[in-house]
Order: sequence, then structure tokens, then C-alpha cells
Amino acid sequence: MEAGIATAGSVEVSSPRANTGFDQEIRPYLDQLYPTALRMTRNPADAEDLVQETLTKAYTAYHQFTPGTNLRAWLHRILANTFINNYRKTKREPAITPGADPHQDWQLGNDPLAGPARSAEAEALDKMTDSAVLAALRELPDDFKTTIWLADVEGYPYREVAAMMGTPIGTVMSRLHRGRGKLRQQLMTRSPRVTAAAR
Repeated sequence: MEAGIATAGSVEVSSPRANTGFDQEIRPYLDQLYPTALRMTRNPADAEDLVQETLTKAYTAYHQFTPGTNLRAWLHRILANTFINNYRKTKREPAITPGADPHQDWQLGNDPLAGPARSAEAEALDKMTDSAVLAALRELPDDFKTTIWLADVEGYPYREVAAMMGTPIGTVMSRLHRGRGKLRQQLMTRSPRVTAAAR
């Protein structure tokens, strides 16, 4: 049993559960797939990737192939469909201008010195007075108040908050979720006009 097959363009088919029947059946057609893929992609690296993806899909769907039918046509249909799907996928992705950094935050705008865009939550908190938030925070039960203070106000990571409070990290996350909900409810009852405008 072979673990894989080397093909034109250094494309390999390998699998932990090598299927000898599959390997023997597709061997005559391997040299035809790469040139077809190269004509479609016009790029050797992309052609190798396309053939590799085609052979992977063919291997996983080999149980659906009807023996005695045209295996060459079946492989080429998988190749064509894979190319079309990849092409459509790249067309749906946003275009990146030449020279632009695709990993840069798209919300930054043109000013490189400007900070990141503010969230809606941050904007709403700016409209509320600190005294209203602090008064609502003071009314929370001690466990919720301490957890929210350490995580949200002081900015400690959840693990450190858990260590400081002597509780599991899941408890910290639960208290934060429930405490934030209670805080939100208290702020809405205190100032419905401000919170409705922030939505």
C-alpha cells in the first residue's frame, strides 16, 4: 500500500488511510489534471493548490463514484467545480487596493494618527454622567460590584480577577454577565432618555 502519489507539478495525494483502489484508478489521469488547472488559474502555485484540492475532494467522495463510468470526466468536473467555487469566493471578498495592508483595521480612516473607532457602548457611556454609573454600581450586590470594578473599571484580565477573588474563572464570567445586566437595568430606569438614544 502506498501512502501517497507524486504528480506533475509536485502535487501529492496522501492520506492516513490510503485507498489503494483510488490510487490505482486515478493514476492514469493525474498528468491531465495539472495542465487543465494551469490553464484555468494561469498560475503554477494556484494550479497545484487546485489539483490538490480536487484530489482531496475526489478521495473523500470516491464512495459516490460509480465504477465503470468515466473517471476522467468525474475528476475534471470536480476540478472545474472547485475552480468555479474558489473564483466566486474570491469575487465575494472585498477588493484590496495595491499597497494597502489587508490586516489594517478598515475603520481607521485615512488619518494614521487617529485612534480606532469608538464602540456604540463607549459613546453611550460618555453621554452618561459618572455619578449615575457609580450610583448604579454601588447598588449592585458586593460580588457583582467587585467583579465589575476589577474587570471593567480597573481592566484586569478574567484570570487575575478570579485569582484576586478566589473564585473559578467561570464564576467571574457569570458574575460579569449577570452584573452587567443588572447595571444596565438600573441605568435604564434612572435615565431612559439617554439609554434609548444610545441604542
